[in-house]
Amino acid sequence: MSTYPLRIADHVMEEAKRAAAEDNVSLNQLLSAFIADGIGHRRAIMSLKKRAERGDVSAALAILDGVPDSEPDAGDELVAAKKTSGK
Repeated sequence: MSTYPLRIADHVMEEAKRAAAEDNVSLNQLLSAFIADGIGHRRAIMSLKKRAERGDVSAALAILDGVPDSEPDAGDELVAAKKTSGK
């Protein structure tokens, strides 16, 4: 296990201490969990960005063009935006 001296704004530290007390865990456990969650979130975002780069918009639109027209189910209709005048 590694250690790292981390400088945190006083108000953030107070909030973290409160959260740790509410969750009945140590401050170290809480911050470690938050860091792990943040890294996991970042990894997921990066993965989605890589997948998006490989996407083929033309191919996706071609697939959608092949979908037959049909009326939406009740409650799924688009609500028309109200037009506002620029006056």
